[in-house]
Amino acid sequence: MKILVIYEPGAFGQSLLERLNQTGLNITPLLLSRPAELALDQLQSWLEPDFDLVVNAITMDDPELAEQQPEESRVRLYDIPTALAQRAAFHAVAMLQLSSCYVFDGRKQQPYIASNPGNPLSILGQCQWDTEQFLRSNLPRHLILRTGWSLERFVEKVTTYPGSDPMHMSGRHFGQPTDVSDRVRVVVAIMQQLSCGAEAWGTYQYAGADPVSLYKLGLEIAATLPSGKQPHLIEEEAPWLRLEPTNAILNCKKIRHTFGIQQRSWRDSLVADPEA
Repeated sequence: MKILVIYEPGAFGQSLLERLNQTGLNITPLLLSRPAELALDQLQSWLEPDFDLVVNAITMDDPELAEQQPEESRVRLYDIPTALAQRAAFHAVAMLQLSSCYVFDGRKQQPYIASNPGNPLSILGQCQWDTEQFLRSNLPRHLILRTGWSLERFVEKVTTYPGSDPMHMSGRHFGQPTDVSDRVRVVVAIMQQLSCGAEAWGTYQYAGADPVSLYKLGLEIAATLPSGKQPHLIEEEAPWLRLEPTNAILNCKKIRHTFGIQQRSWRDSLVADPEA
């Protein structure tokens, strides 16, 4: 199987290429240094008919940033993947696309399953949901992988909190943090099985084990910081939480039963890298 991997500078893209280089997969990497400035017809021309699979690793995991950059976010999260999907459909090439828990509104009382319809609260979630719907309608051989909270996003939020004022973290918002290395592990495992002939197309979900509230997550991150650098966390709502589903917990049984991929705890990453 010949695979085109489209990625950008940053931790996820770099880690993905490093891990792929340790496999025997036939990879053609394509680095997009400024995805939002790309001419889409140029992107389509790079997806030749001799590829069997295109992996789109251009993504976002911060709904606050997406609200600040709506046009750029739309290009990254909708225009690029749909242009790829159109070209892939024309050449009968399969596609692996990333999405997230932000396609949901958080009102469900139980963990979300892959077949639940989206109802996003944010630009990020809306773009991802629109992309999911486009792939389902236009590209039969697609695989959508939704992932949970970005652990790195909340680590940065806690460790770089300015000033001496208390930091508000919600005790009623629950999710499953997932670090970069774990997301990379899952994407590569899926790619390896697809390269072996697995015809397991559709929508899958993966997030770290051990659901946790944002408040308790903040406390655990703060506990890894040196004394004197720990922000004062209080269990209260903050304006940015309007973009966060109250329930961001994903049911990951489908990916385990289909690909044998087990969930790993996000706490292992905090212990391994206490200076994050």
